[in-house]
Amino acid sequence: MIETERLIISKLTPDDLTWLVEMRSPDAVNRYLGGPTMQNLEALTTRLQFYIDSYEKLGFGFCKMQLKSTGEAIGTSGLVPLDDTGEIEVGYNLSERYWRQGYGYECAMAWLKYGFEVAGLDRIVAVAHPDNKGSWRIMEKCGMRYEKSGFHYNMDVVYYAITRDEFLAPKRDDIVVKLM
Repeated sequence: MIETERLIISKLTPDDLTWLVEMRSPDAVNRYLGGPTMQNLEALTTRLQFYIDSYEKLGFGFCKMQLKSTGEAIGTSGLVPLDDTGEIEVGYNLSERYWRQGYGYECAMAWLKYGFEVAGLDRIVAVAHPDNKGSWRIMEKCGMRYEKSGFHYNMDVVYYAITRDEFLAPKRDDIVVKLM
């Protein structure tokens, strides 16, 4: 679906369920993804179907991220509806081994570019657990601004947003995204 400098980002399929459970199971990862209630097979089966349904309804959803260099799956990212807010959220999560290497920023910027330039969205939000400083730093680096605290995914969150005009105001030649 999307290719960046180092990543191939493609649709998840039902065959990815086992990998998704494995990737989201470590405590360091799942504590920021809704905790244990979102890590069981039933919850992740429902969530995976939500991602797949999003592709059909909206033309985008959460996707698998793979390294271009090796094909290894390292996490998920994408655009999805945020709970019952009517807003579209950019999200990303990585296997812990790939934290602090710039992949979160790379995929978030690609999805913001896609959302504003291809999907025609006017505003995109993002949420993160307040303790997940890496995630909200990515949001800030992407130009998103803090709006409020909230409650989503069974946890307290910080809530960030950016509009199309805010995102497109600076020249964005540094973001290379290919649609596949």
